[in-house]
Amino acid sequence: MKKIKEFLIEKIIFLCGIASIIFVLLIFFFLLKEGLSLFKTTPIFKFLFGKNWYPISEPPEFGILPLLCGSFLVTIGAGILSVPVGIGCAIYIAYIAPKKIKELLKNTIELLAAIPSVVLGFIGISILSPFIKNIFNLPTGLTALTGSILLALMAMPTIVSIAEDAFYSIPKSYIEAATSLGATRWQVIWRVCIPSAGSGLLAAIMLGIGRVIGETMAVMMVTGNAAIIPKSIFQPTRTLTATIAAEMGEVVVGSEHYFALFAIGIVLFIISFVINVSADILLHKNK
Repeated sequence: MKKIKEFLIEKIIFLCGIASIIFVLLIFFFLLKEGLSLFKTTPIFKFLFGKNWYPISEPPEFGILPLLCGSFLVTIGAGILSVPVGIGCAIYIAYIAPKKIKELLKNTIELLAAIPSVVLGFIGISILSPFIKNIFNLPTGLTALTGSILLALMAMPTIVSIAEDAFYSIPKSYIEAATSLGATRWQVIWRVCIPSAGSGLLAAIMLGIGRVIGETMAVMMVTGNAAIIPKSIFQPTRTLTATIAAEMGEVVVGSEHYFALFAIGIVLFIISFVINVSADILLHKNK
């Protein structure tokens, strides 16, 4: 009876794994089916590097370069803010914080991850946006910087959680050996723990960035939604995800605009896939 239960459990787990792969492939094929129809009328080079996104003009223009620039600008800004703070927080939780403070910090970070993105978007519009506008004397607070700060808050729980696991996976013998040689706590962290957890930290960073790239509601609410190539982080911008969310509800099914939104979905899928695969490779590098 025990062997039968184990056999059934193994097969169920196997089927779940196969099902997840099939679902991902079906989503990708659906995106391809709809998105590739755009390139019958619009060259792929013009789609990727065109500077104008005017989907309802005559004739329509479907250049996503402003959207790509907006996505990358907001992502880079969020990474610059979230990576140092996230890894520093993981170091503090893993090696420095007393037990009570450690549990408090972990629970707080988990709570931050549980806040819906639309709620963070409301906070960004009502509090963060006016603050950015006043402190930098800008015409509007709905800028790429506002989106970067908000997305940094959303990426931080992912970075902290995975980085913390990477630090806990380091053999204690490494730390004990360094301490026995007279190294201080900071020297142990800087010269032993961080290099030993390097692949896990890189995976944490890349998964955090993947979280940022895929975010929709919050970034749509606070970045100004201007489909222009931003010249600085203090200007409004628009991301790939925000474009799909803002326009898909009103687009005519089967139109060029409809196919263009699915083509944007293909680009997003490829970017997210590359980031996640790279993170997985780095995470299992040592193995």
